[in-house]
Amino acid sequence: MPIISRPTDARAAPWQLWLGLGVGLLAVAWLLPVNVKSLNVALLREAGRGTPSVAGFGRDLLELDKPGPAALVLAAAKKTGDTGAGALEVIIDNFARQHREMMPWGGWDVALEPLLANRNAAASAASQPVLKFMVLPQARDNLRRYLAVSRLPAVQTLLKTAALTTTQRFVPANRPGGQPLEAVILLTAYLWQTEHLSAPLQREVRALAERAVQSGQMGELEDFYLDILTLGQRLNWIQLAELLRTTGSLGTVGQFAHLTRMAPEHLPIIYTAALMAKSADTVAHYLITYGRRGVDSLQLALSFGEGAVVQLVQRQVPVTSGAGPEFELGAAFALRHPELALLAKYAAFLGGIFLLLRAVDTGLFFTVEATLRSAFPRMSSGLIALILTFIFFVFSEPFLLKAAPVSDYKIKLTIPVIGALAAPVTSAVTTPTTMDLSTILSITLFACLQVGMYVICLLKIAEIDRQALVATAKLRLMENEENLFDGGLYLGIAGTATALVLQVLGVIDANLLAAYSSNLFGIVCVALVKIRHVRPYKRKLIVESLGAVATS
Repeated sequence: MPIISRPTDARAAPWQLWLGLGVGLLAVAWLLPVNVKSLNVALLREAGRGTPSVAGFGRDLLELDKPGPAALVLAAAKKTGDTGAGALEVIIDNFARQHREMMPWGGWDVALEPLLANRNAAASAASQPVLKFMVLPQARDNLRRYLAVSRLPAVQTLLKTAALTTTQRFVPANRPGGQPLEAVILLTAYLWQTEHLSAPLQREVRALAERAVQSGQMGELEDFYLDILTLGQRLNWIQLAELLRTTGSLGTVGQFAHLTRMAPEHLPIIYTAALMAKSADTVAHYLITYGRRGVDSLQLALSFGEGAVVQLVQRQVPVTSGAGPEFELGAAFALRHPELALLAKYAAFLGGIFLLLRAVDTGLFFTVEATLRSAFPRMSSGLIALILTFIFFVFSEPFLLKAAPVSDYKIKLTIPVIGALAAPVTSAVTTPTTMDLSTILSITLFACLQVGMYVICLLKIAEIDRQALVATAKLRLMENEENLFDGGLYLGIAGTATALVLQVLGVIDANLLAAYSSNLFGIVCVALVKIRHVRPYKRKLIVESLGAVATS
């Protein structure tokens, strides 16, 4: 039987070209920073490019005479390592010395100062929680007289709720010890009077107040009052007013109050993100969903600028770091056209794998490929590329198959009595939701072992095909190598077993994904060898042997 010769130099150029194009497309797919259910750090960096930094945002607030919010923004700038934090702190200190009378309230309000004025010039100029003033008898009397003549029906309805005695967690406002509830009711009514509540929030508060007055039951309105109490004990007047301007629902107010109780140390980050995104609703929803990991993501976004914060809370997905360097142009394209970028990423991987397979078949195993071409069409490379692209898709999407861990901030606390709202001490353990370096290395090792086994099998087929033997003898040799062709399965099982044993012994971190990937790669390897190469080659040998018997 004639032996098929190796390809000529005239055929060398195409497989080298395909190899280069395939590697280039795979590099594009690997470096393009776009994912389905997560946000790459490169996209955050690109989104924040050219937008105000945290320190810059703080300076803007100070120019609007709002030192209270600017102070929280300064704390956030220090946490994020903003290079402008030092300069912002100097500016705020100078502002505080020049406008000492504005600092307790966090800014100037033309109506609030006369109503609550009972401080002398020597009083502290430090920021003070607004409810610290509201609970003073003189302040409440002044505010009650001021609001009594309000022509706004909603304000009058809110004031009527002070007469309700069907409270669960507050002492009724008209009884001894009811000062906290009365102060919260007056504060809420004054926020309405001065138009510091957003329009959607106004509608919800008004509906609850009217229902409470008509039914004589405080109901859900008491929960809202409790949330205002929580925020009012931590924020000064302007800080609270600015936050409520960006809050669109009662649920968001409750979520922010819950977050301030659960994570008071992160209040500057949470507050600054809400103001920069101009949406407390999206920030609160993100943090309630992702917990402490969400706070870390917000802090990272703040370090890149306002645009990064907006992008993060709009997408409502976790942040994942890239496995390597990304291109800047790729990040800009993915940010502006995320759907097209995703399509381009996986199309590039599909095309790259296809070209690599053709390059390997043509350049290294041309003898076998030429022999089997009539038995198995070239389209098989496309099918294998589709399978490998699917595997790449699963492994490159860290949040695709994993459910997000239970958020640290999901469960809302029930506070039975009014008192100091101390933050609970929690020791929650969060489960990492992205593949760490050891997992990636394990998967890469298992994949490389199976690629090596695949190459060994193809070399063995090529060796048998080159021998000057009759077809029946080659067929017997192929059958003799069945154990070798099944070697991918044995190797995969061994890799899985080894990984599980090492995890049990504590040598490596527990990760079932890394362990079972070895089995998966083994199945794919054996399927490729037997379906794509062994079966067609055996079919050819059987046909040749039958033809030889017929002609003899």
